[in-house]
Amino acid sequence: MSERLLVLVRHGQSEWNLKNLFTGWKDPDLTELGVKEATEAGRKLKAQGLVFDVAYTSVLTRAQHTLDLILGELDQKGLPTSKDLALNERDYGDLSGLNKDDARKKWGEDQVLIWRRSYDVPPPGGESLKDTLARALPYYVQEILPGVLNGKRTLVAAHGNSLRALIMVLEKLSPEGILKRELATGVPIIYRLNADSTVASKLDLAG
Repeated sequence: MSERLLVLVRHGQSEWNLKNLFTGWKDPDLTELGVKEATEAGRKLKAQGLVFDVAYTSVLTRAQHTLDLILGELDQKGLPTSKDLALNERDYGDLSGLNKDDARKKWGEDQVLIWRRSYDVPPPGGESLKDTLARALPYYVQEILPGVLNGKRTLVAAHGNSLRALIMVLEKLSPEGILKRELATGVPIIYRLNADSTVASKLDLAG
C-alpha cells in the first residue's frame, strides 16, 4: 500500500518577520535564523526516514530557499518541484512593507487586528484569509492532492496563510478554528492520508 504522505512546512524566519513588517507578496529572503530553521527541518525529516517524490512551493524567495535547504539535507536537490503563486502568502495590500506597530498607529489597533485575524475582511488593496483560501484550495485539490492519493510522497514549503488553507481542509477546521491556528516557522507537519483524503495520522515536528 502506498503511504499517501504529505508534509507541510512554513518557510523559515524571513528578514521582514524579524523586522515585524507585513510581508505578503513582497520578497525578502531568510534571515540567518531562518536558514538554520529550514536546515533543521530537513534534518528532522531525514531523521524520520522520509524521502519525497515531488515538491511544491510558492513563487516567493523565502519559501523556495526553505525548500532548497530542506532538500539539501535530504540529499534530494534534483526533486521535481512546482512553483505557483497559488501558494503565495496572503497579499496584505497597503499594509505590505509597513511595520505592524506603525500600522496600528495609522489605522488603530482594533482595525489592524480585524484585518489580521478576521476570516473575510481584507486590508485595503489586499486579501482576506478567505480570499487566500479561494486560490490555494483549488490548487491543492487539483494539483497536489491527486498525486498524494496516488502514492507520490509530497513536500509543500509555503507560507502561514496559504498553508492554513490546506490545513483547514485536512483537519476539517471551521473559519474560527483556522484563525486560531498558529504555524511556527520551519516546523514540518507530517500527514498520512486515507484513500478518501481524510487524515490517517498527523505528526508535528516542533521542538
